[in-house]
Amino acid sequence: MKITFLGTGTSQGVPVIACKCKTCTSSDPRDNRLRSSVLVESEGTSLVIDTGPDFRQQMLRHRVEKLDAVLFTHEHRDHIAGLDDIRAFNFIQQQAMDVYAEERVFRALNYEFPYIFAEKKYPGIPQLTMNVIAGTHFSIKSLLIEPVRVMHYRLPVLGFRIGNFAYITDANYISEEEMKKLRGLDILVINALRREKHISHYNLPQALEVIQELKPEMGYLTHLSHQIGLHAELMEELPENVTVAFDGLELSI
Repeated sequence: MKITFLGTGTSQGVPVIACKCKTCTSSDPRDNRLRSSVLVESEGTSLVIDTGPDFRQQMLRHRVEKLDAVLFTHEHRDHIAGLDDIRAFNFIQQQAMDVYAEERVFRALNYEFPYIFAEKKYPGIPQLTMNVIAGTHFSIKSLLIEPVRVMHYRLPVLGFRIGNFAYITDANYISEEEMKKLRGLDILVINALRREKHISHYNLPQALEVIQELKPEMGYLTHLSHQIGLHAELMEELPENVTVAFDGLELSI
């Protein structure tokens, strides 16, 4: 299985265009982060977790020519705003895109993209097949997906375990029962917004605590705001089994 980090950033904090901090002005490409998303590929199956505002740019940058499915963690715009651009894959693949999300998230998508869900559809609009995630594991061709319930303050959000890889974003609490689903991992990806505490995201110390408890072979930090600082400096502070993900990073598992 191949994992490609399409984006490792977030909309949190001052917009880059107005910010003069050392992260936003860094010449290190690892500090230039698009909104968080990953591409998972295995045995002819390819899926994306979340389609943020940068989705089209990410697909072009990584030359993604085939996409079987989209999984959504939750309905915030920095994770769904690029949904319209699946129409390119509809055209290339000549079929609707399988989209997996909770029922609440589909209601939000209907509100944000009413033309996609309209009874009388305009020619050329995105075509999708809705697959409601009901809490139990499901398969997308060769990949077995296990949903993991996490909390984003008061909003229920989904993480996903695929084999020995798990992806958790926009979380600040995981129950003991759900933590059991995350044991025995080779790779755990988890959000670490900044160093200071935040109402709805793990900060750096909290993310490291989760990694320490779950003991994956490697932990990768994502959903990073500019407030967390430079990639190179952050790397020097981390334990040996933890690293900072960056846009374009590829992993094999």
